[in-house]
Amino acid sequence: MLCKIRVVLILLCFPWSVLADLDGERTALVKIIHELDGLEPLIVTAQAQADQDGRVQFQYDWLLLDIERIKLGIQEHLTAPRQARSFPPLKGDYRR
Repeated sequence: MLCKIRVVLILLCFPWSVLADLDGERTALVKIIHELDGLEPLIVTAQAQADQDGRVQFQYDWLLLDIERIKLGIQEHLTAPRQARSFPPLKGDYRR
């Protein structure tokens, strides 16, 4: 009898811990989006200060597009986490 009570108590506790983990993940992903939003002004400032006559140019527009794709992926996960999605690959190489 005592064993059955323990099993029931464990089963009752399990769903709450899963929900707590989901809330923690959601909170972390929202923080990541917030941090990515904070990068845009820094990127715009760096772009304004870039040497326009340099032989090798950093592709700030590609970087901004990749950040937007990352944010979109996170936002789509937050709104529909159980659906499989495919995304275009990131540029990754920002030098021309």
